[in-house]
Amino acid sequence: MNMDEYQQAALRTAAPRDKLNELFHLLLGLVGETGEIAEKAKKIVRDKGSDFSQWDTEDVKKELGDTLWYLAVIADHFDLSLDDVAEHNIAKLADRQRRGVLGGSGDDR
Repeated sequence: MNMDEYQQAALRTAAPRDKLNELFHLLLGLVGETGEIAEKAKKIVRDKGSDFSQWDTEDVKKELGDTLWYLAVIADHFDLSLDDVAEHNIAKLADRQRRGVLGGSGDDR
């Protein structure tokens, strides 16, 4: 499955774009899902001596999938294809790597 196929499948389970406050709902959902990942990571640090090899990979897959769903639907709200978003990100990172500026801050590194 490519990113656009995933996005189209995700959209079949999304609310209509014109639903009141839907974009805000999606943004809060994305933050919530990434927060769940962070919370589980915190517990690995707290309870398992930061040994991330003990993290249940099926759980990680589930949470990353939830995050991906929100990203796909949010991208659609801006008429962006998930393939285009992914390709743009990889090109941006490759350019930064080529220039030796992967680290640091700001988009104009």
